[in-house]
Amino acid sequence: MNKGIVYLVGAGPGDVGLLTLKGLKAIQEADVIVYDRLANPRLLSFAKPGCEMIYCGKTPDHHTLKQEEINALLVDLAGKHQVVTRLKGGDPFVFGRGGEEGEALHEAGYPFEVVPGITSAIAVPAYAGIPVTHRHLTSTFTVITGHEDPTKDDSQINWQRLGEDPGTLIFLMGVGRLQGIVQQLMRCGKAPETPVALIRWGTRPEQATVTGSLDTIVDIVEKAGFTSPAIIIIGEVVKMRDTLAWFEQKPLFGQRILVTRAREQASALSEQIEALGGEAVEAPMIHVQKPQDEAPLLAAIEDLSRYQWIIFTSTNGVRYFFEALLASGKDARALANAKLCAIGAKTAQALLDKGLRVEVVPEVFRAEAIAEALQGRIASGDEVLIPRSSLGRQVLIDELEKMGATVNDVVTYETVEADLPEGGLTGLLEDRGISAVTFTSSSTVHNFMKLLGNRLDLLESLKLVSIGPITTSTLAKYDLKPDVEAEVYTIDGVVNALKTL
Repeated sequence: MNKGIVYLVGAGPGDVGLLTLKGLKAIQEADVIVYDRLANPRLLSFAKPGCEMIYCGKTPDHHTLKQEEINALLVDLAGKHQVVTRLKGGDPFVFGRGGEEGEALHEAGYPFEVVPGITSAIAVPAYAGIPVTHRHLTSTFTVITGHEDPTKDDSQINWQRLGEDPGTLIFLMGVGRLQGIVQQLMRCGKAPETPVALIRWGTRPEQATVTGSLDTIVDIVEKAGFTSPAIIIIGEVVKMRDTLAWFEQKPLFGQRILVTRAREQASALSEQIEALGGEAVEAPMIHVQKPQDEAPLLAAIEDLSRYQWIIFTSTNGVRYFFEALLASGKDARALANAKLCAIGAKTAQALLDKGLRVEVVPEVFRAEAIAEALQGRIASGDEVLIPRSSLGRQVLIDELEKMGATVNDVVTYETVEADLPEGGLTGLLEDRGISAVTFTSSSTVHNFMKLLGNRLDLLESLKLVSIGPITTSTLAKYDLKPDVEAEVYTIDGVVNALKTL
């Protein structure tokens, strides 16, 4: 019998950055991931290629799989795979039923490990500016399930003790039973004016908070239309929110932004979006790969000494050029006779990381700016190598040839359409509440529009962000105009543009 291991991983309350390093490792090594509704879908992007994804989410009124079926599924998968990762919102052992899943695996003879997660009981109030303890207010807190009916006679909850408890009370998953909870607490001695807060979808862009007191909160919640998932926090610490609220002050709070960049490069943009309080939804429109025919690139590498200039137009060009260079048995010393030009600071840094300094970096990141910056530097008869994408523009070659240069424009990498998850682009736009889309190249625009098909209606509620004039002109071919264009044609420029929306 195959002895696969199962990791019961706490995914945290929603913010991707709250996943533990051990949890990340379990995702990266998994052959199959079983995930639930409260686990942020972007966590799945850390999985290795070919990893199987199985959704078993639950809502208060609908279960994709019952708990007994999830237990059986994990046992079955453990017999078929080396590494199974069960991804659960919050912490597996804090009302997460991870104990039941561990019991089932133990009884079946399969090894498992528990990877604790940051529980929403602590993290969600913190993101709303409410500390669960404060030395001037309370030194204790209690976490209680909100699933149990507060009015039943054989309750496992000691309501009398909770009513007399001066500390913070935190109810998880109790929105549907809010009225019964507050009535029981007041009946058991809790003062009606005791502060209460409800926080919905805490740590995510759609985080929302309402506050009141035990005697007013039910009406406030009903008027606000609050539904699960939300936590209830009761106690004097709720008053600290006016002073300590921080997450909702971030510039991109409340925005869910579609990142169309290639998966290999998406993380840099996604991380900046999330640092500013937004949520990045990665939907790569393109995939970058080696050229199907590497012969022209390898021929250029074999004869590098003939070139007076090498022009790199992207970090991808640097990456794939040096992969081919090393594969051919050469290293950076083979570029000793050539001067280097890079289209931007990031590309120049990528070359510096290889131990190579760049002679020319245009202030504007466009092909025309490269040609202008090289005026007077390239002599008639110079040979120039441009290792770049198969989609490179002709204008750079034309301008260099006007200077008398001989240009070898060699395909170093290809940009192809990427595969999207089940439901595709339209599914993401319909189901994930996207507020803005970032376009970082013309190819992301072309593939986005191809995948969108005839669902142009989905664009009506979206803000469009362009990395620069070339991408903007491509949008214009589809009769689209960006709401904002980056002033500096870089990822940092895109992020600054997002702040203005």
